[in-house]
Amino acid sequence: MKSDIEIARETKLELINKVACSIGIDDDELVHYGKYIAKVPIHLISESKIKRHRLILVTSISPTRLGIGKTTVSIGLALGLNKLGKRAVVALREPSLGPCFGIKGGAAGGGYAQVLPMEDINLHFTGDFHAVTSAHNMISALLDNYIYQNRNQGTVLKSVVWKRVLDINDRGLRQIISGLGGGYNGVPAETGFDITPASELMAILCLASDLVDLRRRIDKILLGYRIDGSPFLVKDLGIGGSITALLKNAILPNLVQTTEKTAAFIHGGPFANIAHGCNSVIATKMALTYGDYTITEAGFGADLGAEKFFNIKCRQSGLSPSLTVIVVTLQGLKLHGNIPEEQIKLSNVDGVRKGIDNLDKHIKNMQAFGQTVLVALNRFSTDSDEEIDILRKYCAKKSVRFAINNAFSEGGNGALHLAKEVVEAIGSQPSLPLKFTYENEDRIRTKIEKVACKIYGAGNVKFSKKAEEKLLQIENLKLNHYPVCIAKTQYSFTNDPKQTGTVENFEFEINDIVINNGAEFVVALAGDIIRMPGLPKIPNAYKIDVINGEITGLS
Repeated sequence: MKSDIEIARETKLELINKVACSIGIDDDELVHYGKYIAKVPIHLISESKIKRHRLILVTSISPTRLGIGKTTVSIGLALGLNKLGKRAVVALREPSLGPCFGIKGGAAGGGYAQVLPMEDINLHFTGDFHAVTSAHNMISALLDNYIYQNRNQGTVLKSVVWKRVLDINDRGLRQIISGLGGGYNGVPAETGFDITPASELMAILCLASDLVDLRRRIDKILLGYRIDGSPFLVKDLGIGGSITALLKNAILPNLVQTTEKTAAFIHGGPFANIAHGCNSVIATKMALTYGDYTITEAGFGADLGAEKFFNIKCRQSGLSPSLTVIVVTLQGLKLHGNIPEEQIKLSNVDGVRKGIDNLDKHIKNMQAFGQTVLVALNRFSTDSDEEIDILRKYCAKKSVRFAINNAFSEGGNGALHLAKEVVEAIGSQPSLPLKFTYENEDRIRTKIEKVACKIYGAGNVKFSKKAEEKLLQIENLKLNHYPVCIAKTQYSFTNDPKQTGTVENFEFEINDIVINNGAEFVVALAGDIIRMPGLPKIPNAYKIDVINGEITGLS
């Protein structure tokens, strides 16, 4: 089969104004970024239409190192629904340069279920990531300047909690000393970099309802603490307006198209293992405005992205899915059935049977939120009929709908079975009103414990001394009403990436807590999770090139 980039390059693109027109958006409303990409103004969102349309969440089992294929299934489902005569729009996150040049590759789907133009989407796109990076580091520069200019005025901050960001995997920047050299080079300080998807500004961009809300949230960002222990915010620095100006265009959702010329909104890109893992509320609502069915995804497994989608994004926005699709691969099930990674492409029915425990836990978690669940097998050429039959029989026994997705190799036609099952599921048994894992009134400690025990299966939660101190700060700042965003490995329900399958009654470790006051949630760092990834021994960057003016090796 042809590579993703070959398929993308051979696909004749529709002019973006025609794509917009196909869902009812006038060309005059578009902010064009060339022929095939445009931004769309927020005022087009219609809350009345949103209430009448159907939202579908796509999540997955705990993923393998190379993912499960949620984006391909999400796009494929949109293609299949449109083949059925439904107006379906997909809303996705923007790819990050870190994994694109690192180990996982791009995030524009695959095969004949892609969003296009894939090279632009996977690389610089409309500059949203660069805008977030620049705005975040502008805050850092202005904060450093404030400290430098006031170093002899008795207004020095007791501590700074704001780090810099960069959209590149670079382990050498995790912990650094800045301001060395003396004199005019600033004040020496221990600091470091996170990757841009972990930036609080990225979370704010994805949760803000409009430009006014964006500014309100930016002003609330916690930068550090004064000598008396009181919080020092962006508002105190007086730079909220200038930071908002840098994000004025970035807050507008991006409109592109699929391989079958249907509309797709792509906006925002927080990772689900270190942030809240969902595309922007604005893009989701825009897609719901113009699509009778809107498909969106949440990053990594359902214990990460889906849990945060419900407990953070839905809680803050009022959104509620009609259906949750859990994506499965037989290779992923075999990995969770303790089959070595180098053998998961080989047929192994026992491995599939054992690995289904992981799927079972995710299904129960989604049903606890009140969700109707459909299992979608993202089929690979190495999958055997016998293995597939095991999964089909399991779903029948659990009274959960099951569908096979072949969109990667067949486009919309390969997702017709999935699309029909989705329509029937929503028509006959839509999801119940959301049931959150915890209450707003719960303390942050309790919220973390409820997620760890109810969603992951932990027996207890152990908080480090640093985490205990942060919990006390949260109490003093009266921020217990915020939801929690647990940062942990995506490969396991535990905080140990080697613990695949399901594990019960384990001790879950919280080593630190970060207050994202502007995003209005608290990040709890579990185990050895880090917010600046490193590069593998052979990064994807080695495969990418430009030959005869065209990019090659991008996937």
